[in-house]
Amino acid sequence: MNVYQRYIEDLIQGKVSPPPIAQLLGLKVTDFCEGCTTVEMEATNKYWNPMNTLHGGVYCDLADIAMGFSFLTTLNKDELFTTVDLRINYLKPVTTGKLIATSKIIKRGKRLGYVECEIVNEQGKLVAKASSTCIVQKRD
Repeated sequence: MNVYQRYIEDLIQGKVSPPPIAQLLGLKVTDFCEGCTTVEMEATNKYWNPMNTLHGGVYCDLADIAMGFSFLTTLNKDELFTTVDLRINYLKPVTTGKLIATSKIIKRGKRLGYVECEIVNEQGKLVAKASSTCIVQKRD
């Protein structure tokens, strides 16, 4: 288990605080393995757009956190990464209820990686699908 996997395990067990954006949106990492992560959140009216549905940026944050944690599980302690491209397709509007984002790495190369994420509602219906390209860098 690498240092980042230990961090995620501690996060799930409540031993460490989640990143500020995850706290703000109430995102919770609920499961992980190397290259895979599940993140959940409760959609409420405080995240609505003017049409009284979940703002697209919230779906995007949920997917980005899930994909980022999936990629994090593959890093060595002297590496970090940044997202160079993030795409999302919104497939079904959401108002309230639990959302579950499941992400997995499709390809992890030496410098680049490609991650996909599906977001489903509590009935298991697909509400959004996202992908991300990440670039690995060495820490200074």
